[in-house]
Amino acid sequence: MSFIYSPIVILILITKASSSYLHAFAVLASYTQHINNNHFCYKPNLVKKKMASGKELCEGVEWRIRVVDGSSEVLVPPTGLARKVWLRTKGLISGLRMKVRMFLKQAWDMGANDPRKVIHCIKVGLALTIVSLVYFMRPLYDGVGGNAMWAIMTVVVVFEPTVGATLYKCLNRVCATCLAGFLAVGVHWIASQSGDRFEPFVVGASIFILASIATFSRFIPSVKSMFDYGAMIFILTFSIVAISGYRVDKLFDLAHQRISTIIIGTSLCILVIMLVCPIWSGQELHSLTVRNMDKLSDSLDGCVRLYFTNSNGEDDQKLQGYKCVLSSKASEESMANFARWEPSHGRFNFRHPWKQYLKIGASMRSCAYCIEALNSCINSENQAAESIKKHLSTSCLKVSSSSSSAIKELAESVKKMNKSPTIDLLVEEMNSALEELHNDLKSLSHLLNPSTTAENQISATGLVPFMEIIPVVTLASILIEISVRIEALVGSVEELVKESEMKDKIVAKEEKPEEP
Repeated sequence: MSFIYSPIVILILITKASSSYLHAFAVLASYTQHINNNHFCYKPNLVKKKMASGKELCEGVEWRIRVVDGSSEVLVPPTGLARKVWLRTKGLISGLRMKVRMFLKQAWDMGANDPRKVIHCIKVGLALTIVSLVYFMRPLYDGVGGNAMWAIMTVVVVFEPTVGATLYKCLNRVCATCLAGFLAVGVHWIASQSGDRFEPFVVGASIFILASIATFSRFIPSVKSMFDYGAMIFILTFSIVAISGYRVDKLFDLAHQRISTIIIGTSLCILVIMLVCPIWSGQELHSLTVRNMDKLSDSLDGCVRLYFTNSNGEDDQKLQGYKCVLSSKASEESMANFARWEPSHGRFNFRHPWKQYLKIGASMRSCAYCIEALNSCINSENQAAESIKKHLSTSCLKVSSSSSSAIKELAESVKKMNKSPTIDLLVEEMNSALEELHNDLKSLSHLLNPSTTAENQISATGLVPFMEIIPVVTLASILIEISVRIEALVGSVEELVKESEMKDKIVAKEEKPEEP
């Protein structure tokens, strides 16, 4: 008995380690069949393939059974259609399981890196759970009727991650619904007074005129930035109520129930978004501006240092930080728009100069474009002569260092929302470094050799071809342009601080009680 089953155990262990369970059971079945046919011995052989160089390459292990007459047979698992289908299905299931595992890992990492996203999901679930009580509780349901579902739909549509975005949608939805409801009731009354024959024409004409006007208003920039969502809701509500009034007798009740459910949904959204871990658009815009300034400063200093010192120790993520500044325009505009809807929070008043952040962002992007040009100089195939780079390295590094320090100081000024006492000194230091760079550029004339061909090159020491001077002069001119744009950035930040202080004084004066 041990003669038969001990090879079976060894065979299962070896086959399990080398391939799959299915292959193990197939070989086991074949071996068992040979045992039943009075085969009595087995022998594993290494399958080798002889290469062209004469070396042998091992490809795997094959199992042979020696029968009674002395010959041997190779044990091969059956390869039928059912087995191929099973292997293919098993592979698909394994691949799907791996994809699900990777998706869950990415979702976990995203939640761990930004817990606010998880908090937002919890707040949405909380708001939907509370508003569903309108549908479940009989007294509330009797008050609004079957339109209670509009409250749930309102929560799903208007709930946003930030307070400003939620307030923007809630107030637009409530005002647009009320205005559209009142106009629809008035149009219904006028249409009913005109008789059954002209009623459809009055309703259709009113829908055409008001919907066209509301749609055209969405193309006006000032209306689009503040009331685009409200215009869309106005078109939807007015069309539904006006058309329903042609067949529904109690139109006023329909409009009243719809307005009531929307007010319930929006009020609940405002309470949840402001009381449960609020995320303010103004604070997000403020933090984004500070982060972009820090990234701009690191990219500027790192690019110039990498060009002149050829050091590979610079963090590539810091060098590419200017790209975040270039791609943040849409985020800044949306945050500034939503921040205007937010009440006073923290150190930001209701009339905080949020538009000034857009000017600061525009100034930073103008600097980032120059840094992108600097980066292209570093990666250019046409490099300057080492002697020229050494001649201008000190002044260029001084300009980049002083410019980077000025941007960092501006970031601190925006972060603390007060004027920096050292920013004027840093700007003067940057200007003095620019004067030194101008002098070094003027001194390049004695090193210039206008000849660019090999036959006409002057062999005198100290002279270099003209084409070898262009790259470093280009970089120096870009640094000069960056310094000029940094001065514009300084003016924008100082204007923000000045307007913020003025707004704070006005608000404090309004809140101060009058003395008798």
